[in-house]
Amino acid sequence: MRPFTKRPAAGLAATTIVAALALSACSGGASTTPTTAAPSAVSQAAIDAAMTTKTDLTFWTWVPNIQDEIDLFEKKYPAIHVTVVNEGSAHYTKLRTAIKAGTGAPDVAAIEYQYLPSFTQGNSLLDLAPYGAAKASGDYASWIWSQVSNGSAVYAIPQDVGPMGNLYREDLLSAAGITPPTTWDEFAADARAYRAANPDKYFTDYPGNDAGAFVGLLWQAGARPFGYDGKKTVTINLESPEAEKVVNFWNPLVKDGVVAVDPDFTDQWYQSIANGRYASWQTAAWGPVFLQGTAAKTSGLWRAAPLPQWDASKPTSGNWGGSTTAVMKSTKNPIAAAQLALWLNTQHEPSLMLATKQFLFPASTSILKDPAFIDEKSEFYGGQQVNKEFAAISATVVPDFSWLPFMDYAYSSYNETMGKAVADRTDLAAGLKAWQTALTTYATQQGFTVK
Repeated sequence: MRPFTKRPAAGLAATTIVAALALSACSGGASTTPTTAAPSAVSQAAIDAAMTTKTDLTFWTWVPNIQDEIDLFEKKYPAIHVTVVNEGSAHYTKLRTAIKAGTGAPDVAAIEYQYLPSFTQGNSLLDLAPYGAAKASGDYASWIWSQVSNGSAVYAIPQDVGPMGNLYREDLLSAAGITPPTTWDEFAADARAYRAANPDKYFTDYPGNDAGAFVGLLWQAGARPFGYDGKKTVTINLESPEAEKVVNFWNPLVKDGVVAVDPDFTDQWYQSIANGRYASWQTAAWGPVFLQGTAAKTSGLWRAAPLPQWDASKPTSGNWGGSTTAVMKSTKNPIAAAQLALWLNTQHEPSLMLATKQFLFPASTSILKDPAFIDEKSEFYGGQQVNKEFAAISATVVPDFSWLPFMDYAYSSYNETMGKAVADRTDLAAGLKAWQTALTTYATQQGFTVK
């Protein structure tokens, strides 16, 4: 699934969500909701008792038609009733409001990876390790599990991810005599050649309004711009050699007008994707399904490939988007809520349904190997097994990427600094420096120690 900030399935807009999150997610204030002290471990007997006791759970999520999976859960555990609520674009706003008010929060909620630290900072999430979540670590790649855990604590169960690859128009590249670039050097040369031969088209679009895409490219290059110790110290390092490598690569392509700089997920962008103005899209694993709905008339013309590489001998990728299932610390039914989060994402049947019915790109390693998922051939991609392509890409995502506890501010300030430099086709290095300064200033103002 696309990142929550631009999730087509839920029909949500990036700016709405960013605005909704602004500041509220960074306040760091602990929930006012009374909570029960977490046990060190919950016995199977206690789990069995809880799952046969009449219980009502509320689950906030944006995943469409997830009631199908919930029906299976309720069939297995008939004593448990789950009410699914889709709060739409108000998801995080209402969640934060309920947490602060100490009433009205759901038992279980969908939360994107990059926003988990803002909720753990507020002590709003239940540590799921005592409820059996630690045993689930083997179901996920290390780069995914590290996004939901901190030491022995587990704050959410991974649901879907967005390893990044390259979608391209096979017909347009073939007409230009270009094969999909395997390295970024090839990409730059191809982009210039394509633009020179097609003055009304671009090899790709490099939007300045999408920090998530840029961060994914930093991730691939080995940059680690963010860090958080879980307390009051953050790391902000946007001027590392790896980050500068990415910016210095795109800088001449942007300033020379080689690539488009259109804001993505706008009407113009949708039209450009559909009418061939862009020949490729460097995107996440949710991109292939998204594209089928966005550019249906181009069915059969697209193909998928890995991202161009900095070192072709060491294939790597980054991640853009994805989400988890977390349990609110305020729940009065921690065992049942934790079991719902676990069952939904670690049991084979619901996990496979999420991948094949709701088209979430799976985080689960077993689903990434399941023939029912990876062997599917896509007519839109000329019969290519696109899921298999991105499953292989998922295995190349570099681990140990971290987030700030105020990624909402980080993303919005990106648009005003780095993103503005892209949109204005000015010096991206200066834009990156401005982003570093903005984040450092904000972190200090919020009482964090920056290193």
